[in-house]
This record gives sequence, C-alpha cells and structure tokens, in this order.
Amino acid sequence: MEKPTALLTQPCLCQSGKQYTDCCAPLHTRQTLPANAEQLMRSRYCAYVLQLIDYIVETTVPSQQQLLDRTILQQWAKTTNWIGLEIVSHREKLSKIHSAVEFNAFFATDEGKQVHNERSLFVQINGRWYFVDPTVPLPNNKQPCVCGSGKKFKACCGGLL
Repeated sequence: MEKPTALLTQPCLCQSGKQYTDCCAPLHTRQTLPANAEQLMRSRYCAYVLQLIDYIVETTVPSQQQLLDRTILQQWAKTTNWIGLEIVSHREKLSKIHSAVEFNAFFATDEGKQVHNERSLFVQINGRWYFVDPTVPLPNNKQPCVCGSGKKFKACCGGLL
C-alpha cells in the first residue's frame, strides 16, 4: 500500500479524473466533508484501496460503527487487489436525506478480473453524508431507524435498502 501523501500528485484511485490532492485526500485527512453521496462512495472505495479503515468506520452511520469488525475490514482491504471503480448511477434524491449510488468495484483474482456490483444507500445526518451498511445487524421494521431520524426503520432507511 502506498501512503496517501505519496499519491498527492497522482490521479485519484477513485477514478474521478482529478488528482488525489484535489479529490479524496482532503476527505481522508478530514479537511472537508463529502458534498454528496457519490463523493462519499468514491472516497470510501479509495480508502479501501489505501487501507484507511478508520475512515471507512467514521463514514458509516454512527449507530452502526460499533458493529463493524475492523479486523475483517482491514483484512479484506489488504488482501483484495482493487483495480478500478465505475459509478453506474447516482440517485441524489431518494428522499430529503437519502441518496443511492450503484457502482462496480473491480478487483483481480487468480481467475482474472472480477466485479463487485452494489447499490449503496447513503443518509445525510446533520449535514454530513454516511453509508448505511446492510451487512451488519439491522433493526426490525418497527424499531427506530439506524440514522436517528426518529422514524421507524421500515418508514426510513429500511424501506430503501
């Protein structure tokens, strides 16, 4: 893994077409927040490539952060040979606070190039975007939503996953 500072003058790993210094670096160093769900998605992909697990955890919905297994996340990031990202779609306005990003994350294996396709849900809490992780235990439909909206899970994030 290259150190983020060594990447400052190179194209960003999220494949935005910008240099890392003008793209994901200010997000990874907490100098600025992602402006939208797509920018957060791109910065999370880049963080996996760079093995910045603290950033992955911090950009997950706060109520889910303690459910994440940092060791597993680190191992996955370390052992996966990430080779590219393609944004398929960015649905900015699922609701006032929700957006979705569909993407293809490409990685290499002994069998050749593979693709992980995902449609991710993002929620804005107090002006900041977060990833809603469907791989950790979620509340049942009648429990409060993971995003803290005060709504039932089914009527909020659960209805969009």
